[in-house]
Amino acid sequence: MAAGEPGDLGGYYFRFLPQKTFQCLSTPETTSRLRQWSMLGRVAAQAFGFDQTFQAYRKDDFAAAFFKDPNVIPNLKLLSDSSGQWITLGTEVKKIEAINVPCTQLSMSFFNRLYDEDIVRDNGHIVKCLDSFCDPFPISDELRKVLLMEDSEKYEVFSQPDREEFLFCLFKHLCLGGALCQYEDVLSPYLETTKLLYKDLVSVRKNPQTKKIQITSSVFKVTAYDSAGACYPSTKSHEQTFSYFIVDPIKRHVHVLYHCYGVGEMS
Repeated sequence: MAAGEPGDLGGYYFRFLPQKTFQCLSTPETTSRLRQWSMLGRVAAQAFGFDQTFQAYRKDDFAAAFFKDPNVIPNLKLLSDSSGQWITLGTEVKKIEAINVPCTQLSMSFFNRLYDEDIVRDNGHIVKCLDSFCDPFPISDELRKVLLMEDSEKYEVFSQPDREEFLFCLFKHLCLGGALCQYEDVLSPYLETTKLLYKDLVSVRKNPQTKKIQITSSVFKVTAYDSAGACYPSTKSHEQTFSYFIVDPIKRHVHVLYHCYGVGEMS
């Protein structure tokens, strides 16, 4: 380790990048969709820069340094469980968990199988089914069955590795929405919004040798704990409460995509 490097934080220093805006969340169309899905006002994207080479195998050190950084603590947004207002971290993180999320998909054709398997009709309409329940989600169409019901006959249309892909995770989160989600009858709003988010959050470059487009970002799903238990993304655990860190090792930026399950803005 070179002289003058801070040993305890593994050398990562962060800076908040408030000027980086995420168009994917602010377009009028996306805003009205997020409102319908009960996610508006409960989802946020933020950007931070960092100053060292990022190595994916050191994601735990990276995340630990992030939550201790004096430029992160007053700027990282989360929703308060008690007040429902946006707050900043403001607690001492004792432990972090960072789970690797594969991010290899380059095309929305990944979802074409929904048409091939009669989950979605050729005209884009999602096929309805008898109402059932997969706690806490109501299921009234074949799309939600494929997303949630492991014993449904079409569940294996997406393999386990497929389901772990960041592209699939984004799609599933948008489909399931917030507490008062009004589901779409057609697939396109989900696909379009997934694509917008993915393109805005994930970095790609052309490989100089092969000339092929490749993804350069690393993605991990993060939970942080203080002395009382989980404190970020929320003190309450829910399948639809998440924080993803999308790290661009070339630009040295980390994009944080956050959502906390609840009742989104209505008006």
